[in-house]
Amino acid sequence: MLVQLNQTTATHDFSITATGLPVNPSAAPARSRGPHPVVAVLGRPARVAGLATHLPGGWAVRHPSGLDDVRPGEIVLLAGTTVREVGLARAVLPARSRVVALVDDEAPPGVVAGVLTAGADVCVRGGQPAILAGHLVACRRRDLAQRWANLDADKLPV
Repeated sequence: MLVQLNQTTATHDFSITATGLPVNPSAAPARSRGPHPVVAVLGRPARVAGLATHLPGGWAVRHPSGLDDVRPGEIVLLAGTTVREVGLARAVLPARSRVVALVDDEAPPGVVAGVLTAGADVCVRGGQPAILAGHLVACRRRDLAQRWANLDADKLPV
């Protein structure tokens, strides 16, 4: 895919290109247009207290009532989850949904491997807000990069 960026010599802030490329979406000002990432937290809300203050501007955290209340495009954060819950979430949610599993600090390696095998895109131990926010931003970037990488594949005739 060939993309031509603005090549003027004028002094402008080019932190985000006019074409909306996923170069660094976390650098987007909160007032920018377009959809802003939403983290749908399921599980124990106390495990993610303070998360919103560590997310980039424009991001939102919401607490849906259940898996049926998760909206398309949201990053699903399962706080204090089990292998069974991750498997259920992966079975119910669309394949394109990103699932982040938050497990205890002392979770044995078998639990970490289990939630990843059950379908979590990311498994985070502990849940310190700044570290968790970093994982969520990285998850969003991978999602955007994958969409751009598969852009041509989506237009192929069936």
